[in-house]
Amino acid sequence: MESPTPRVGIPDSLASRMTMPEQHEYLRTRIGRRGLLRAGTLAAGTVAGAGLLGSSAATASPVSSATTARPAGVPGFLPSSAASRVDGALVAPFGRHLAFGADPKTRMSISWQVPLPVRNPYVRVGTEPWDLSRKIGAEVRPLHTPSLSAKLPAVDQYYLHASLERLRPGTTYYYGVGHDGFDPADAARIGTVGSFRTAPARPEAFVFTAFGDQGVSYDALANDQVILGQNPVFHLHAGDICYADSNGQGLASDVYDARVWDQFLAQTESVAARVPWMVTTGNHDMEAWYSPHGYGGQNARWTLPDGGLDPVKSPGVYSFTYGNVGVVALDANDVSHEIRANAGYTDGAQTRWLDRRLAALRADRDIDFIVVFFHHCAFSTTNAHASDGGVRDAWVPLFDKHRVDLVVNGHNHVYERTDALRAGRVGRRVPVGESVSSVRDGIVYVTAGGAGKALYDFPVPDSYEGHVADLESVPSYHWEAGGAKATESVEWSRVRYTGFSFLAVEVTTGHRPELRVSALAETGRRIDRFTITR
Repeated sequence: MESPTPRVGIPDSLASRMTMPEQHEYLRTRIGRRGLLRAGTLAAGTVAGAGLLGSSAATASPVSSATTARPAGVPGFLPSSAASRVDGALVAPFGRHLAFGADPKTRMSISWQVPLPVRNPYVRVGTEPWDLSRKIGAEVRPLHTPSLSAKLPAVDQYYLHASLERLRPGTTYYYGVGHDGFDPADAARIGTVGSFRTAPARPEAFVFTAFGDQGVSYDALANDQVILGQNPVFHLHAGDICYADSNGQGLASDVYDARVWDQFLAQTESVAARVPWMVTTGNHDMEAWYSPHGYGGQNARWTLPDGGLDPVKSPGVYSFTYGNVGVVALDANDVSHEIRANAGYTDGAQTRWLDRRLAALRADRDIDFIVVFFHHCAFSTTNAHASDGGVRDAWVPLFDKHRVDLVVNGHNHVYERTDALRAGRVGRRVPVGESVSSVRDGIVYVTAGGAGKALYDFPVPDSYEGHVADLESVPSYHWEAGGAKATESVEWSRVRYTGFSFLAVEVTTGHRPELRVSALAETGRRIDRFTITR
């Protein structure tokens, strides 16, 4: 009987003392290329060669912009070398997911995965499903994960990306992803063709959805199908995306099963192949092997707008504008008092960028509302994580300063919604069904963490539409600098629901624009509703 594969992770004696960059450096030094070759982890099963051929020259197109393949030597990425000997006709793409480019009116990124190396991957695109004549070469981002535990195998994954530019606003495009031997334009492949619609040239009514903490489960899949029924134009995922790292404490003892990403992207494809799925980073998304701050895996799997910070360090920090709404994504790992592995990693650059970005959005006369989403909660009362004082200290003053309209978080696996807050205090009570002015009354904070992972609980009973149980105060706590818990009694916890759910926001335009916010359970039942005006 063969002895089990030895663990190549970090000794427990070091775990509690190492930041995310220190973990990355340790793993890279300890394992090294020679160790990988000895363990045979550069081979992808029976596939000849570990790499994937880069894209061939793309056919010139007024709407295409093939991005440049990442160079060999980028941490976590294998160099392009040889393609698979497997017939490309037998290799089916999966896990398609869209993301906006810098301008949702004219740019879209299409990403997908293949289980084995293929030759010359590409996207076909057109304005009719039977006319996909424009062909755009794809960027290849192969990703290698070594065996980090005796129970986990080494894994090689192959992610492909194509960025489309010079698209027409308010236009439906059809697309298919393929490679040599698998052409989505063939009649037999018509079922693999997807579609998306660019943002309109002028503001019009639309719906977007949001949640955090999904993972892979029946309830996650059920939520996705109800989301699809809302016909959203984009979806916000506020961190803790797939839970490949099931521990999520940012410790050197954390291990992650890269295969869970395959399951997640396959699960999500029914929505994300047609609705831009805009993610940001949570504590379960820090994976130390790939890059110094643990985000190399996310960089391999997503193409997100450039937020002005180093995207290798901060892929989850960016913004975009759709119609009359400005959306800002943040990485709360940078400011968290609870989970410290990446605390302060931008040295304040993210917070300074946030101040500038919110100011620019508020100065734009075409933007009525600003929505901010990130992972760790500024205001929540669950027994599991409650509120993060680091977020409160760093960002809540900026939200107040620039009159943000709605803040969406995950982290706590429940639905919870505050009254309108200003400087952390109740500016106006907002019962179910009420309207609130974000200018006059304050900001509503929503925890939408019931996307699919095991649920948390509250210290008090639930209170939601059809089951209201208002309380004058709720006993809770927040995390202080250094990781201590400070108890508090709060008056702002207005709606609480222990169940799987998500947020749906209907945006209106005109003289009196509104954000009509609803929370829906995975059954489709509404559990909360309120309206934000300006």
